[in-house]
Amino acid sequence: MTRRSSIPREVGLDHTKDVLREGYQYIPNRKKAFQSDFFESRILGEKTVFMSGEEAAELFYDTDKFKREGAAPKRVQKTLLGEHGVQGLDGPIHRHRKEMLMSLMSEERLQALDQTIETYLEQYIDKWEKKKSIQLYDEAVEMIFQIACDWAGIPLEQHEIRNLAPKTADLFESPATIGVKQFKGRNSRIQLENWAKDLIMKTREKEIHPPEETALYVIAWHRDLEGKLEDIEAVADDLLNIIRPMVAISIYVTFTAHAVIHHPKEVEKLRAHDDRDAYKRFIQEVRRFYPFFPFNVARVKEDFVYRGHAFKENDQVIFDFHGTNNDPKIWNNPDLFTPDRFKDWDGSPFNFVPQGGGDYLGGHRCAGEWITIRMMQIFLHYFVEKIDFEVPPQDMSYSLVHPPTMPKSKIVMKNVRWKA
Repeated sequence: MTRRSSIPREVGLDHTKDVLREGYQYIPNRKKAFQSDFFESRILGEKTVFMSGEEAAELFYDTDKFKREGAAPKRVQKTLLGEHGVQGLDGPIHRHRKEMLMSLMSEERLQALDQTIETYLEQYIDKWEKKKSIQLYDEAVEMIFQIACDWAGIPLEQHEIRNLAPKTADLFESPATIGVKQFKGRNSRIQLENWAKDLIMKTREKEIHPPEETALYVIAWHRDLEGKLEDIEAVADDLLNIIRPMVAISIYVTFTAHAVIHHPKEVEKLRAHDDRDAYKRFIQEVRRFYPFFPFNVARVKEDFVYRGHAFKENDQVIFDFHGTNNDPKIWNNPDLFTPDRFKDWDGSPFNFVPQGGGDYLGGHRCAGEWITIRMMQIFLHYFVEKIDFEVPPQDMSYSLVHPPTMPKSKIVMKNVRWKA
């Protein structure tokens, strides 16, 4: 019996080129044209249901209906995620590994991270005072790589910083690329996985001794559900899936500076009130307003019907992060940068999804989201309260075509100096 979809279907044999050409806007454009949060299309020759919005998020993050195993394209596994990471797991194995990662997010460890961030940030500002100008994104990549490794208990040599920090950035800069940049990302993943495996083996063989509360120690000694030491391929990816997402916060740090430069009235509100919640609202609006990663992919676990549409086992489904964060049905005037909108936000795990939605433990919401928010707040505090800088002429526009995007100039700051 022929399946008839009750949701709109995009006409044409394949729309992969449209996805590449429109980037972040591909799903929102179709959503507007079809007047529907759900539509069907074909990508890389495969029938795919695209979805956006709060209702769609609640469906997409239902682990009874969708699975992550085998969902991520190979180009993403071989660059961004790794082929053995927790993002590609489901069920008890996923929960067991996710609980291990979430154990690293205790308040005590997060406070230790706050101190580490401030230590490195102050060292870098001292360096910046001696330079005529800096390119913030590149500086943030190098700095946050060191912050992540320090916090994770990973020993670093100076030459490793220069070599491995940009390679870590390759992992999240390359998944949506083709040709040379994709090859570069894959090669960086191989080198970083070998580095991570070496750290795990040296920890297990007690050649190095990371503190017991750190990510390197916890991940290296993690045992699977059968009580055996976790496979080294898996824990190497888990270690990189601590370091890589932290370094990716460099994009958000760059957009935070962009917001500080372009929204001076909102910055004055921060300076006028000693209100830490105001800083968090500003950061949450940066995460809502600016594009990060555009969407996520899953596959149908087993047949079910939703809105009259028959979802079949292993069908591909793609959920829209960017469009949901800018959905006018959820956010009033989403094209305006308005931090105070978060005064009234209900805290739903499905209508604000810059780093995924749903539950942290049982679902696939990013384990490091708390780290992102805390790190961004500290950088914002320094940008607003601790330093002065000049903004020379530059192109601070950003594309909505090639993810992940950032300001074209990477934000050049001139004459950075401590406030008097």
